[in-house]
Amino acid sequence: MGKRITIQDIADSLGVSRNTVSKAINNTGVLADATRDKILQKAAELGYKQFSYLSPAVSVPKPEICEIALFTRAMPNSSHFGSKLLNTFQEKISSNGYRLSFYLIREQEFTDLLLPAGFDPSNSAGIICLELFDCAYSQMLSKLDIPLLFTDCAANIDFTTIDADFLLMENRNSISSIVQSLIKNGQHRLAFAGNINNCQSFFERYQGFCDALSLSGLKPVTDILLADEPFHTIEQLASYIRQLPELPDAFICANDFVAMDLIKALKQCGLSVPEDVKITGFDNSAESRIIEPHLTTVHIPSSAMGYIAAELLLSRIEEPGIPYRTTYVRTVIKYRESSHC
Repeated sequence: MGKRITIQDIADSLGVSRNTVSKAINNTGVLADATRDKILQKAAELGYKQFSYLSPAVSVPKPEICEIALFTRAMPNSSHFGSKLLNTFQEKISSNGYRLSFYLIREQEFTDLLLPAGFDPSNSAGIICLELFDCAYSQMLSKLDIPLLFTDCAANIDFTTIDADFLLMENRNSISSIVQSLIKNGQHRLAFAGNINNCQSFFERYQGFCDALSLSGLKPVTDILLADEPFHTIEQLASYIRQLPELPDAFICANDFVAMDLIKALKQCGLSVPEDVKITGFDNSAESRIIEPHLTTVHIPSSAMGYIAAELLLSRIEEPGIPYRTTYVRTVIKYRESSHC
């Protein structure tokens, strides 16, 4: 009696994962037609169970899997760039026959590297991740063998170790340009405000900050919010500012919300923006155009990024074997009163 052929045997013979073979054999996952046919043909060729009678040309119908899953740790509010991105993302995938299902990852699931409650991998064609900034959790998701897209990601991540596509906004050059403009206008004592380890975008913005200082032979002002945000209230931030030995000429902030908190704290300290200190942000949130003074910032084309995100994930669903991609979308600097640039 010959050896009993297993799913692992088929996977090994084709150089694909066991999960991919299982999807094709059990007709439960979304695969490219060519991939599915190749697996079923190999199953017939090797004599796997019920497929031993199939001719190489025979295949089974592609299943109707209509869900694309959104994984997030915090749903974006209307001011977050992710809100507009998801609107256009959902519009695009809906026109292709998919629905978007939301999964909020709880703290215990995140810590224990568990999938969110209610999520069934066999029923999802793909996963899009928003506000999911952890290397270990990202690694775990990439092992599911499900088309995977990250919109932003963990800080300083090694893209070569995660089997997924990545979509980010351009961060480094835009911040470098802002800083160079400030230096040209006579601001030489500069500090970065925000947690540079929060996510890849914040980390890249800090890199752009350092790039521009290095080009001018300058160093960042030390001990001023360089890496962490230990402040829970505007009052605590104001107290921290009062203790600084010397105020920097300008704060380059990781995003608009850090910048707006800083403006409020400076006002509590009796300081004026931009007269006493200049401030810049990032995101071009609606609030950045309302706060006084209006905030110098960087515009992210959030709606366009939603369409790009959908195209990236849909193409991965259709053809899982294409090379993984890291895509950057161009941003635009918006100079306003807070920096007097």
